[in-house]
Amino acid sequence: MGGLLLGGRGKLTSAACRQKVIELIAEANAAGAGLVRACDVTCICLRTLKRWRREFKADGNGVDRRKGSARKVAHRLSVEEGQRILLTCNEPKYASLPPGQIVPDLADQGIYIGSERSFYRVLHAHGQLHRRGRARLPQEPRPIPRLRADGPNQVWSWDISYLPTSVKGIWLYLYLVVDIWSRKVVAWDVEQSESAELAAQLVSRACLKERINSSRKQPLILHADNGSSMRAATLEVRLEELGVLRSFSRPRVSNDNPYSESLFRTVKYRPDYPNRPFSSKEEACQWVSSFVDWYNHQHRHSGIKFVTPQQRHCGEAIEICRQRSRVYELARIANPKRWSRSIRCWKLPDLVWINEPLATQQTSLQVTLAKEA
Repeated sequence: MGGLLLGGRGKLTSAACRQKVIELIAEANAAGAGLVRACDVTCICLRTLKRWRREFKADGNGVDRRKGSARKVAHRLSVEEGQRILLTCNEPKYASLPPGQIVPDLADQGIYIGSERSFYRVLHAHGQLHRRGRARLPQEPRPIPRLRADGPNQVWSWDISYLPTSVKGIWLYLYLVVDIWSRKVVAWDVEQSESAELAAQLVSRACLKERINSSRKQPLILHADNGSSMRAATLEVRLEELGVLRSFSRPRVSNDNPYSESLFRTVKYRPDYPNRPFSSKEEACQWVSSFVDWYNHQHRHSGIKFVTPQQRHCGEAIEICRQRSRVYELARIANPKRWSRSIRCWKLPDLVWINEPLATQQTSLQVTLAKEA
């Protein structure tokens, strides 16, 4: 609000804008708001409000009478000097150099036209102050990916990780695709190279297995980081054929792909993870196959109330958690003195997010606290 009414940092505020701000603050104060808080909203301090009020009471026009900087500068560059700076900066040998490079070079030739700051000021005044050369322009920060899933096969996350081999400098590549809602590994592969074609084949097999096609009402979203295989045109075309939408993390932000990162952490810190590098691709495939089977069907995942990903994926987890709640209720009835609060909450999370909005987090926390109370 303050930015719309006032002139901005370093600029004088017109009398009309001041009068409008004074009226708005008076209305807010009459409605019960404090003056300091009302001034904060309009981006001014209480001292400024009092000064503006005095100026309007004095003669009614509210004009700022503070002494500003002198407008006439005796040593200002002349028009001819400004044109000389422009001509110098546009010479072929200086066309791709900033003033910080031009001024020292002129000094080496025994020439002084103006200071480096004067060069910048003249270029800015004539609209020529911009990046020179072939350097890439600064990019706007990418928006935060916010993905929401309330059921299986709505959002998948995938990534590629290294598996060491017995040959130094040679790696195997582990491809994993995980459903973020159920945490089930829906597809995996071990290859000797990182390739978009291999990734496209892996996703195609996963969609065929989970019966994902372009006729779905709610399209599947495949989330990944910014690797070359993830952004390749080969994979993009295959996903369009399958009716799958793509989503990407922000550059250098690993937290935007938390489910794949967490899964790889589980992979490489398992107690049975080999102490020595894999001697062949077949050995790596055998170990990964056993890990995926354990992870999907035996591993009780802490993020989904300690049910297995397969139980969550196929819908069995709801009845399992209800049974756990009944067991706890019977235990509390049998020994009520041992329970000072409600029983342990076995309710499964309804929603799963990648980068959940803060407002949603606060609402969920309030609901959880209310239920526990």
